[in-house]
Amino acid sequence: MGIISVERADHLFWIGRYTERVFTTLVTFFDFYDQMIDVDLEAYKDFCEKVAIPDIYRDREDFNRRYLFDRTDPNSVCSNLERAYDNGIVIRDEISSYTLAYLQLALDHLEAAAGSAAPHYDLQQVIDYIHAFWGCADDRVDDEEARNIMKCGKYLERLDLYLRLGYPFRLIEKEYSKFVNRLGRVRLPYDPVCKAKLDEIFAMGPWWTERRGEALSALWNFFLR
Repeated sequence: MGIISVERADHLFWIGRYTERVFTTLVTFFDFYDQMIDVDLEAYKDFCEKVAIPDIYRDREDFNRRYLFDRTDPNSVCSNLERAYDNGIVIRDEISSYTLAYLQLALDHLEAAAGSAAPHYDLQQVIDYIHAFWGCADDRVDDEEARNIMKCGKYLERLDLYLRLGYPFRLIEKEYSKFVNRLGRVRLPYDPVCKAKLDEIFAMGPWWTERRGEALSALWNFFLR
């Protein structure tokens, strides 16, 4: 296969990031939704703080509606899924129309859920379509480097969210291993200082949390712009 241009690589990377952002935040949303019903009406404030988005919501109901479905909220699930789809349109030739169709289905079901009497059933379908998107990408994206660039974006985003949301270290360690594995197969320029810092921090095991801020900064600055 030919060499992937810088512009195409950027779209591949960001479709990976935005798709994963939708997936992990939706999965986590269900946990916070249960807390808001059973324990704390304002648990969404903790969610906003952890994922570093502004708390612009009036109350639990406003958060549930706007964070999931509001196109005008740049941090909403809907906005991030649209960004993933928009990146996919540009690289349709690389990922195939068949693969892209799963993002369109996810977006259609997310929009339908806004007016549904049982929105959480439809949101689960969004998650299922994202699973199908990645399965199809593995099967339909012929260029190995293109797949690996997408997955570099996916695993970087997953790591960032896992660090912020307090996922167990065993899962963070597993995703970091996947990220490094993909990194070694692409030609994306990255900062070796950031890589060395992350290696050092995660080598601390569960005590990595003492350096959470450093780890997040290293992830943010990992790829050279």
